[in-house]
Amino acid sequence: MDKWIGAVVAIVVVGLLAWLAYRSWRRRVVRDEQLSAYPLPTLAGTAVFETEVLYVATTPIGSPLERLAVEGLAFRGAGRIEVFGEGVVLRIAGEQPSFVPADRLVSAGEATYAIDRGVEPGGLVALSWIANLHDAEPERVAPYVDSYLRARNPGDSARIIAAVNDIAAARPVLQPHQESEASDD
Repeated sequence: MDKWIGAVVAIVVVGLLAWLAYRSWRRRVVRDEQLSAYPLPTLAGTAVFETEVLYVATTPIGSPLERLAVEGLAFRGAGRIEVFGEGVVLRIAGEQPSFVPADRLVSAGEATYAIDRGVEPGGLVALSWIANLHDAEPERVAPYVDSYLRARNPGDSARIIAAVNDIAAARPVLQPHQESEASDD
């Protein structure tokens, strides 16, 4: 009899946790439903640089532990980054391609952690950009976000950063993901 009570309690607890996780994700999707990357245009020419990556997450700039449910960039997965003169295309497995125009790219830099991923110093690439905000109040400012990638091949992180920074044209902002060795003491 005690085994049955324990099994029922375990099933109820697991069910409750699953329901809470589902409810939390649904609230995040509703909160972020007006955010997206930009429509993929017809791109002229070939990519300046392209490589295989692991897409980790997109977060508000300076908050690497708060995942955003940006359309096309909500889930972690294997992907490909393509850098064109017109902007960056992220192709994440199972998602629609995401495009960030050059005039909405702020910069790229190294990062060490993002939600659910901690790596060696500089093991992630953080692409800082201005999200597409559609159907919002006119006075609402489009948010700056960071999209985190992990290069699959050695040396590709530096090449991604260089290629993105070569085309980035948006206004620079303080980049909290760039960690400093300096101290104020």
